[in-house]
Amino acid sequence: MRPTTAVPAAVLASATAGVAYASLYERNRWTLRRFAVPVLPPGSAPLTVLHLSDLHMTAQQRSKQEWVASLAELEPDLVVNTGDNLAGHDAVPGTLRALEPLLNRPGAFVLGSNDYFAPRPKNPLKYFKRDHKRVHGDPLPWRELRDGLAGRGWLDLTNATGALDVGGRRIVFGGVDDSHIRRDRYDRIAGPPDAGADLRMGLAHSPEPRVLDRFATDGYDLVLCGHTHGGQLRIPFYGALVTNCGIDRDRVRWLHRWAPPAPGRPAGTWLHVSAGLGTSPYAPARFACPPEATFLTLTARQG
Repeated sequence: MRPTTAVPAAVLASATAGVAYASLYERNRWTLRRFAVPVLPPGSAPLTVLHLSDLHMTAQQRSKQEWVASLAELEPDLVVNTGDNLAGHDAVPGTLRALEPLLNRPGAFVLGSNDYFAPRPKNPLKYFKRDHKRVHGDPLPWRELRDGLAGRGWLDLTNATGALDVGGRRIVFGGVDDSHIRRDRYDRIAGPPDAGADLRMGLAHSPEPRVLDRFATDGYDLVLCGHTHGGQLRIPFYGALVTNCGIDRDRVRWLHRWAPPAPGRPAGTWLHVSAGLGTSPYAPARFACPPEATFLTLTARQG
């Protein structure tokens, strides 16, 4: 074989292997991340939070459903779900079946655009344009999902506030609807949360800076988001190619600080962005960014 044909063949083989790895293996490599976050009052015992996001569930994804259900074995003190649970009109039963063992524990949630609207085929290059036009798919049965979660006692924080007593600690919450499609109404929850609470937690599906700034300014200790899929396709030693929102690439996943600083928090508010557990059915691939849930251990901050 002549070198002029051998090189393209090698390139093609490498590309084919990469596509197979991303679409057949890595997108089903369920992963649990763990982080410790020093946000509780000095002297507090630890509190554990399971953060789930972006399941993008279809009815047939039994492996994902079984893995999510198995997370109940962690016995988290609190479960938080930051939206984009659905990827089909028939996905609510499977999603609730996956979450069923976790619904016995205290929980809170917000929804995302893919709970409201079905996915559609899209040109992936549009994600490189910040102001690309968004076209929604058909409406999904999000009310059934919401009622299934709220009916078991989880707090619906869609442009709302709430509170839970968890492990002897009082947690106050503020949440907004999906800011990526501008359904957020932060003014409905604006203002400093209860200063006497042990923890002040904010929830949003998409980590849009305009929303994160308001959570930080109001004095929330910790904000949990999803939406980004961690970039979904990451380049080793470079990171995410896109974030699909206003957040910077360096904070597209995992635990970071977010400024502006609030009183008593000179370094800003803690922010955790989940890389999520799913993909659109029309883009079923992940690379250097496996699907994941996060187990956060909240610890006492220094006095």
